[in-house]
Amino acid sequence: MILEILIIILGILVVVLGFTTFNLLRKVEKSEDIIIRQSDYIVEFNKQIDISDKRLQKIDEKGIFKSDDEIGWFFEQIKVIQKSITRFKTN
Repeated sequence: MILEILIIILGILVVVLGFTTFNLLRKVEKSEDIIIRQSDYIVEFNKQIDISDKRLQKIDEKGIFKSDDEIGWFFEQIKVIQKSITRFKTN
């Protein structure tokens, strides 16, 4: 009688622990997928920052835009924006 009750309790415990383990595994796999997608996004964002920074430096070296006209002012503002975006670049 006691052995049967113990087996029933242990059986229920195994089912409950199995369910919780499976549920946690599913949640961890979803979290890993999200982390991978975010990591890929960060890598691509860093590439875009590098590309735009190099292109802006190349344009700035030529000295095409003068700061005394409207286009020059706009170009200077783009450089300021690029500098603030570069702060978010990761290594």
